[in-house]
Amino acid sequence: MTTLYFILITLGTFLIMEMVTWLTHKYVMHGFLWYLHEDHHQPKYKGLFEKNDAFFVIFAIPSILLFYFGVNPELNYKFFVGLGILLYGLAYFVVHDIIIHQRVKWFTRSKNKYISGLRRGHKVHHKHLGKEEGECFGMLLVPKKYFF
Repeated sequence: MTTLYFILITLGTFLIMEMVTWLTHKYVMHGFLWYLHEDHHQPKYKGLFEKNDAFFVIFAIPSILLFYFGVNPELNYKFFVGLGILLYGLAYFVVHDIIIHQRVKWFTRSKNKYISGLRRGHKVHHKHLGKEEGECFGMLLVPKKYFF
């Protein structure tokens, strides 16, 4: 298999993960696993970790398994699917935890329109403290209206 094939698998997986994240956020995190996600919607939460951080582990498991089966017995497409999931997870961490929620104080005064739109969309999502009536469940792609 060619290098281009593996790059396309990695990029395709990365893009598909935005849809997986949207669906998981809306129907799992705001559904039957709300008890893990609920503390993330509380305005005064002050801990270093939230129960919501368990989702990083939950999403890491398929990636780890795909890495394992992607090199056993030889390098194959599964490795690159796992890589796409890992890269999305890293992007999610940077966007969600660093840029939006500022768990690390970087990009605090950014004037970038994309970053501002992401922050607005996520703020609208968090105005709902309960699991119902949520909106804007994506992470890297939010509706156009939040950019204006």
